Amino acid sequence: MSTIEAAKPRTEVGPLLKLLLELGPLMVFFFANSRGEWLASRFPVLGELGGPIFIATGLFMAATAAALIASWIMTRTLPMMPLISGIVVFVFGALTLWLQNDTFIKMKPTIVNTLFGAILLGGLLFGKSLLGYVFHAAFRLDDDGWRKLTIRWGLFFLFLAVLNEIVWRSFTTDFWVAFKVWGTMPITILFTLLQMPLIMRHSLERESAE
Repeated sequence: MSTIEAAKPRTEVGPLLKLLLELGPLMVFFFANSRGEWLASRFPVLGELGGPIFIATGLFMAATAAALIASWIMTRTLPMMPLISGIVVFVFGALTLWLQNDTFIKMKPTIVNTLFGAILLGGLLFGKSLLGYVFHAAFRLDDDGWRKLTIRWGLFFLFLAVLNEIVWRSFTTDFWVAFKVWGTMPITILFTLLQMPLIMRHSLERESAE
């Protein structure tokens, strides 16, 4: 590899395309679950997977793989959080289809969010604000800002894990699928927007301007 090639900056995915790559598999999951019988009648091979939730799980796994491959092709890298989430999707999705038990795919958000929350909060015990490695390209904060933001996101991930457990154990499968798409995402977006005052207070760009 030449020096010029090595110095090339990593390609960044635009925000709209990034949102599509993250939401695309969820939308496929929602559509396949709501139209599972129709899909099975049009594509008999899908019917062999089982009922609508199993068809949705299979297509969700395929869509997740496609999103990760597309991200790699465009950026030559895989974001850590989508990669970890994708691995859990493949493992728990495979268990769901193999054992014909949708409990595994329903517990996937619980496992992923608990893992993220534990990693972020655990990192602070060793003096590491790991959130900075995820969002460093988006904004630059001072150490206190990263610590506070890491605590908030760590607790938020644990909140999402508990919320998922409550929803899937208390309501129907269709309601859980709908909430996974139309409930969790708006809650996450709202939480993200509520962090902007903290980000602005601890922004290094703001301190430099002052």
